[in-house]
Amino acid sequence: MAKVEHIVLLKFKADTAPQQIDELFEALLEVSENVEGVDEYISGPNSSPEKLSQGFTHAIVMKFHDAAARDAYLVHPEHEAFKQKFLPIVESVVVVDFEL
Repeated sequence: MAKVEHIVLLKFKADTAPQQIDELFEALLEVSENVEGVDEYISGPNSSPEKLSQGFTHAIVMKFHDAAARDAYLVHPEHEAFKQKFLPIVESVVVVDFEL
């Protein structure tokens, strides 16, 4: 079984406070630690000098044990609660997964 790399790009609404962004990433770290099958979680603000981010300011990279672990995470109650709380501050999101 191949590991799955899960990449998320976020663009926040203009009125989102930095504290709200910090809270989002702290909450997602907690979710990643509580849901079985998440092997790795990293996140941070965009620092690319290329100016190709199209307004996306933050990235998340999660590595899952396999596709089944990723699929279980996506519908996990903690992930669903996270989305309910934090998606209102997100203007746009892009998600790309690939197998390693």
